[in-house]
Amino acid sequence: MVAQNFTVDLDKPLVFQVGHLGESYQEWIHQPIVSKEGPRFFESDFWESLTRTVWWAIPTIWLPVVCWFISMSIRMGHTFPQIALMVAFGIFMWTLVEYVLHRFLFHIETKSYWGNTIHYLLHGCHHKHPMDGLRLVFPPAAAAILCIPFWHLIKLFATPSTTPALFGGGLLGYVMYDVTHYYLHHGQPTNQVPKNLKKYHLNHHFRIQNKGFGITSAFWDRVFGTLPQTKAAEKAR
Repeated sequence: MVAQNFTVDLDKPLVFQVGHLGESYQEWIHQPIVSKEGPRFFESDFWESLTRTVWWAIPTIWLPVVCWFISMSIRMGHTFPQIALMVAFGIFMWTLVEYVLHRFLFHIETKSYWGNTIHYLLHGCHHKHPMDGLRLVFPPAAAAILCIPFWHLIKLFATPSTTPALFGGGLLGYVMYDVTHYYLHHGQPTNQVPKNLKKYHLNHHFRIQNKGFGITSAFWDRVFGTLPQTKAAEKAR
């Protein structure tokens, strides 16, 4: 199904085109187009609408869900210090999930028609159009589906009363991640910490795309050796 010397027509819906790129797909997605206006994905207006999400929908939808899960553990008798510890641990575990997903799933290399197509929907579109403001956060319907296996995974290792607070903490970590990710692309930070984080993430997009997989921090990049070199270090080699 892969066509030789295929050229993507950016004026037409992209999703069912990119698979034809074959082995050229990886090179194509890592040549970003910097525009706040994103491309069209599908001919169907319905399917197209499912690919677009405003950033504020994430906290609006998910923060009440976070509070509900945390309240479940409170109603089961846990104290507030215990709840705070479980939520903090859930957030910390999310940072590892964030790193693992970004490095090993979002940056998987594909070359088959359906492999390229699925990868483009999952993450390739973000690298091709990194400033597309309506495709920066994860669509809530897809996130809701992914919550199910994560809930059952936590249940395997936690007690019935701690599972909700741990899950709520992880979900809160996800909300923080998605909102942070949007801000790093479209915000104009004035403080040094967010400035450095923005520089770190845009470096992943525009300079060294196989390093720097952390979004909310560089912690796991340091742990697993995927911290990108600075320009000064590269020049010194």
